[in-house]
Amino acid sequence: QVQLVESGGGLVQAGGSLRISCEASGRTFSNYDMMWYRQAPGKEREFVAQISRNGAYTYYAASGKGRFTISRDNAKNTVYLKMITQNPENTAIYYCKAVSLSGETYWGQGTQVTVSS
Repeated sequence: QVQLVESGGGLVQAGGSLRISCEASGRTFSNYDMMWYRQAPGKEREFVAQISRNGAYTYYAASGKGRFTISRDNAKNTVYLKMITQNPENTAIYYCKAVSLSGETYWGQGTQVTVSS
């Protein structure tokens, strides 16, 4: 089992930036591709970004490209998502997900990011 705990969310002003974190435990972190998803109020959960096991490759949803930066530190078992908070429509719960080569999938409980105008 992999446990994922997101942190770093909160209230942030539009036009600012925020970095949220997801710390993993339970298995070897570097065996998992890591992803971030977001779920805005009243909307479906959607993919934001992905980073490969060694951090060499990153992928972003077209809708958010340029606004997010995903990174990871395998020594700290942590994946990060830095975001530019443009407006209140960026308010969402952000979830991290771990996926192994064999398809094992784990989700965190989410961290709330609220953008104020």
